[in-house]
Amino acid sequence: MSAHRWKKSSYCQEGDACVHISITPHSIHLADRPTPPQTVLTVGPAAFTSLLGALKDRAPLPPVSRR
Repeated sequence: MSAHRWKKSSYCQEGDACVHISITPHSIHLADRPTPPQTVLTVGPAAFTSLLGALKDRAPLPPVSRR
């Protein structure tokens, strides 16, 4: 995962309570810290857009489909 270019969320406050994001052509990666990331959540663009929309609307997310 070191090839990712991590960016810190603009909504982070001081300390360790931050989300870092790395965008690739086909996926979005979210991590608790950039170097080294311990937990990385990888989603597609549609799922990320749905997540952002739900967070902005404070609406519940649709169920996650397992592949």
